Amino acid sequence: MNENKMLGLAWISPYIIGLLVFTAFPFVSSFFLSFTEYDLMNPPVFTGIENYRYMLTEDSLFWKSMGVTFAYVFLTIPLKLAFALGIAFVLNFKLRGIGFFRTAYYIPSILGSSVAIAVLWRALFAIDGLLNSFIGVFGLDPVNWLGEPSLALMSVTLLRVWQFGSAMVIFLAALQNVPQSQYEAAMIDGASKWQMFTKVTVPLITPVIFFNFIMQTTQAFQEFTAPYIITGGGPTHYTYLFSLYIYDTAFKYFEMGYGAALAWVLFLVVAVFASIAFKSSKYWVFYSADKGGKNG
Repeated sequence: MNENKMLGLAWISPYIIGLLVFTAFPFVSSFFLSFTEYDLMNPPVFTGIENYRYMLTEDSLFWKSMGVTFAYVFLTIPLKLAFALGIAFVLNFKLRGIGFFRTAYYIPSILGSSVAIAVLWRALFAIDGLLNSFIGVFGLDPVNWLGEPSLALMSVTLLRVWQFGSAMVIFLAALQNVPQSQYEAAMIDGASKWQMFTKVTVPLITPVIFFNFIMQTTQAFQEFTAPYIITGGGPTHYTYLFSLYIYDTAFKYFEMGYGAALAWVLFLVVAVFASIAFKSSKYWVFYSADKGGKNG
């Protein structure tokens, strides 16, 4: 091996070592632990598929948390992508001071996942918080946003939707790359503004819509910080996302084997969801305007 190859290997070796130690090893070991009973204090005891059998047939909290997670995903993703695309469309116009607004709308995506913002969000929606103080000005009674089962999940969802900045920036880049000639041709054909948006803009940015959909959905399935800080999974598990269940099982009750099994189920759910999305993409994602809507 020559000197250049040795030097290159030396430069990338910290990354490779980190990948193996902190990603590959935990990933593989968690798979084997999912077939054991393990509590950190005693050696793992192999139990076969018992963890998975109990999970699917006897664990009511598994189904409850999975249902809450799907509800959370189906609430946040359409709202977040719609807001991101709508704001990106507005910010795509060349207006004075538009750079300020682009930055202002992006900032929440940087701060939104932090513990500090989750604490502020909890204070905002508290029974004696700013939101209830505001509606009290109009003579309305305070609302228990975080203690009412029908409102708690929506309150947590709004924080996720508020973090649309990263998806917005990606949409904005896609909108700026739509060829102007496509709009000119549509105008010659007498298309309205709405028709140009639905028939020209949206089809040409479907690859970016698909990318944002996959990324945001994957992140939503793994959401942890907001519900953990804001509601702790309550009231009565109405915001108890699957990631909270994994955390409590593994690090609160120290059932590491069962926690690993839960984590692998979440991994499989996300993988199946992504596979379905990729399979369906051939029907609505247009990678080239010259190919009649077929994938390139």
